[in-house]
Order: sequence, then C-alpha cells, then structure tokens
Amino acid sequence: MNLSPEIEPFVIHFGEMGSHWGFNRTVGQMFALLVLSEDALNADQLAESLGVSRGNVSMGLKELLSWRLIRTQPQPGDRKDYFRPNGSIWELAMQVLSERRKREVDPTLSVLRSQLMRVEDGNNSFAHDKMQEIHDLLELFIGWFDDIHRMNPENLKTLLKLGSGVGKVLDMKDRLLVKK
Repeated sequence: MNLSPEIEPFVIHFGEMGSHWGFNRTVGQMFALLVLSEDALNADQLAESLGVSRGNVSMGLKELLSWRLIRTQPQPGDRKDYFRPNGSIWELAMQVLSERRKREVDPTLSVLRSQLMRVEDGNNSFAHDKMQEIHDLLELFIGWFDDIHRMNPENLKTLLKLGSGVGKVLDMKDRLLVKK
C-alpha cells in the first residue's frame, strides 16, 4: 500500500506538525493516514505505507491509543488488530485539547498553586505577582475550555464562525458604556 499523491503531502506535513502538538513525526503521520483512510488499517499496512519499522508503528499505536485518538476495529476472519480514528474530526480535536490540558496545563497549575500557597500573605514579590497572573489566566482558560468542551459540535461551529464578530460586539459595548 503506497500513499497516493493526493494524501502524501498532508501525511508528511501532519508528521512535522505532530512534533509541535506533543507527539513524534511518525505518530503524527500514522494518525493522519488513519484519519484519511476510509478503511481501518493494521500495523503492517501502516508500516509499509509510511516506510517505517513495524516496531516503530507498534509504539506509535500505543501512544495514539493512550491519547484515545484511535480505536481497534476487529475484521471478521482476521486475527490482526485494525485501527481507525476514535470519533469525528471535532471529537478528535477536542480529545487532543483535553490531553494537552491534562499533560501540560494541569501540571503547571499544580506547581503554581503550590508556589502561591507557600508565600505568606502580604509578602508579594514581583515574581509572586507574575505567577498569580499566570495562574489566573490559566484558570480562566480552563473554565473557558470546560464550557467549550460541553458544547455540541454544531454550537461550537457557530461560535467559531462568529469569530471577530464577537470582538466587534464587545467593542460596541465598550463604546456605549463610555458614553454613559
């Protein structure tokens, strides 16, 4: 199984982007290939398509399973495991965001909370104030993320399409409040 000219550039690019999103190039390429494949693929097919070792594919599949981005799909009459994406594009995007939060934001908040509790009241240094600002921003982001995560995909699409329109409404509100 070779990559078609239609999908090869995207699979390669997705591998490069994967390193920015928290997983290595091969894992990113595997994920892209699974998302773009109409049929579930097994590890041998992934290895052959991407020109990587079977061991590398096996480790990548474990990582994608741990991120809950893929799932196994049994094939009648075949003992091999076949894999496919674990949901729609929207669900996969939300899962990546959830995992990034769990792996990056939550530990940072934990460290910030610990450091902020150690400082005695009234002994606010410049560093303490900046840590408090970072903490408050991350808490605000987490609250926003939780709200977004609870939205159904259609409402989320509508919200995203509003885009700069929301900013314009807020600017108008500010202008109206200043005139009062």
